[in-house]
Amino acid sequence: MSLRRTKIVAALAGVALLLGGVAACSSTRTTSSSPNGSATGGGLIGIAMPTKSLQRWNNDGAHLQELLQKDGYKTTLQYADNKVDQQITQIQNMINQNPAVLVVAAIDGTALAPALVSAKSNGIKVIAYDRLINGTDAVDYYATFDNYKVGQLQGQYIEKTLGLKDGKGPFNLEPFAGSPDDNNAKFFFSGAWDVLLPYVKSGKLVVKSGKTPASDADWASIGVQGWSSDTAQSEMQNRLNSFYATGKVDVVLSPNDSLALGIEQALNGAGYKVGKDWPLVTGQDADQANVVNLLAGKQSMTVWKDTRKLGDETAKMVDEIVKGGKVTVNDTKSYNNGKKVVPTFLLPPVVVTKDTVKSTLVDSGFYTAKTLGL
Repeated sequence: MSLRRTKIVAALAGVALLLGGVAACSSTRTTSSSPNGSATGGGLIGIAMPTKSLQRWNNDGAHLQELLQKDGYKTTLQYADNKVDQQITQIQNMINQNPAVLVVAAIDGTALAPALVSAKSNGIKVIAYDRLINGTDAVDYYATFDNYKVGQLQGQYIEKTLGLKDGKGPFNLEPFAGSPDDNNAKFFFSGAWDVLLPYVKSGKLVVKSGKTPASDADWASIGVQGWSSDTAQSEMQNRLNSFYATGKVDVVLSPNDSLALGIEQALNGAGYKVGKDWPLVTGQDADQANVVNLLAGKQSMTVWKDTRKLGDETAKMVDEIVKGGKVTVNDTKSYNNGKKVVPTFLLPPVVVTKDTVKSTLVDSGFYTAKTLGL
């Protein structure tokens, strides 16, 4: 091979290697910098998000990164495809970059403790974002919504809409719970089940499938791993086929919008009709597809957690930590992770129905009317 040909081949190989590296990193990591940020000067902030497969996590990650960049920080944002091992590796890699703060939305709130040991030993502060990280004293702060209240609002909506307090019933209920590895899922279910279980015990709510946790502590027995819409759809189809050859389901407790989408697809496939026999279906997150379904009568409500505000408070926490100021929290008693009570900033959730979509989601700028087809 001639010298000229050898140089051309080497150059092309180098370009291919460079492009391959870019492609390999682009799906999970975004790194941005500003003149005022530096990894060695305390300006790097690590952000670990669970997955890109749910709209809300895309929104959360992008919003938080934008806020921190505006404050002059360098950021590394990574998504873990709902794979715990992948998130652990990403966190370890971020720790090796010596960030000032790590913001972590955990996939599994019990699996990250070993990975965070080195964060604490290196003086890296950790903020648990939306989901509490358990079993470690390396978590310094927690920013979240009142997740028990989320479930409570769902349960109270069912209670009021069906007239359960007035003695109406019986109604056929099918309850679902969130991913067993998500610490928040137990709070969502507990909030709802504390409202609904008395009506199950009295016979005003009947669970024909038998998928009835005897107490809040048994919630994981009906949990849907990874908050999968497909799994929820399959489970709902199985319940409808097995237990509703006669009679109709009147209400479905869905802890979030991802599960609600699958449940609604199963109902549609089973021949339920809006305006005729479509059941009451709850949700959470105000995902765009679910808000469209809400407007179409396929979902009764969603609990909206304005994640922009969660990002705002978290960015504020980060800045206060880096600057050595007092970190703003409003709860220092409720969230014990098994090793410590984690100082927390709690935000309130809001119920959204068909009649309040405009006043809550559109007027606040969360969605445009055009986006929702209004």
